Amino acid sequence: MFVLDSYPLAVAFCVVTMLCWGSWANTQKLVGSRWRFELFYWDYVLGVVLMGLIFAFTMGSMGDAGRGFMDDLSQAEARNIGLAFLGGIVFNAANILLVAAIAIAGMSVAFPVGIGLALVVGVVVNYVANPGGNPAVLFLGVAFITAAIVLDALAYRRLPGQQQVGVKGLVLSIACGLLMGCFYYAVAASMATNFSQPEAGKLTPYSAMVVFSLGMLVSNFALNTAIMIKPFTGEPVPLGDYFKGSVSDHFWGIVGGMIWAVGMTFSIIAAEKATFAISYGLGQGATMVAALWGVFIWKEFREAPAGTNRLIGLMFAAFVIGLVLIIVARVA
Repeated sequence: MFVLDSYPLAVAFCVVTMLCWGSWANTQKLVGSRWRFELFYWDYVLGVVLMGLIFAFTMGSMGDAGRGFMDDLSQAEARNIGLAFLGGIVFNAANILLVAAIAIAGMSVAFPVGIGLALVVGVVVNYVANPGGNPAVLFLGVAFITAAIVLDALAYRRLPGQQQVGVKGLVLSIACGLLMGCFYYAVAASMATNFSQPEAGKLTPYSAMVVFSLGMLVSNFALNTAIMIKPFTGEPVPLGDYFKGSVSDHFWGIVGGMIWAVGMTFSIIAAEKATFAISYGLGQGATMVAALWGVFIWKEFREAPAGTNRLIGLMFAAFVIGLVLIIVARVA
């Protein structure tokens, strides 16, 4: 299978993760006006599974390093398969809660509370489980990225209609952050620490990604069906509406899932050289990538009052500083 042989290349993979995780939601924006998120999400999950299988039978099955996908899966212990599967369930629940929080409380609450909390929890949990790098530099970088997320929230709160915050939205955001901060640890715990010579019974990145995606798919029948029947906001969505979507509606959902899956796969491939804490921390910088799309492509701040651009500038400055600190933490 394909494995990385250097830390700089691992950082490049983490940057790809950040770009993918911060960009997939654009596919939902392309169909959002006519296609409810609950319907989009079915195709999104299918896209994650499809991309996981593509990686498994290509990069995960070529070369002499490690174990090929099928051999790796066949020797894996049930406990490790269960952990990767659980990671998919936990992520799926967190992702659905995030979308619900955005719908109820807006970006200005959901992202700083949900993703900010996920960033801190995820880095702490993964660092404690698998220490690596300079903790002072790493957590200073996390602090700067958290500050950037807060500045992003302040900028969003200046937009018309973003000032009202409900208790339900705040609670959902906190629940999302706690779950989102833990899913990566479950996947990491299922995986070998040496991908070239993986320990017996453990999963390698490609098999872990496939099992993770199946956890998402299976749990989606319960989680997504439940919010279709009883959504947090809006009217219930009939299950049959999924089959009324156009080819374009389904296509963009699948593409969105595939984009996210590229990010997840690259993140866990990079984790051997970068550590799981650094790989996850860099990936969660995706919030700023999403903000870039919002500022420059979707023009979300065109109606913002004077002074908002200063907040946006400070946000990106804090993000860049945090990103550099997390990268150098491995070698500091």
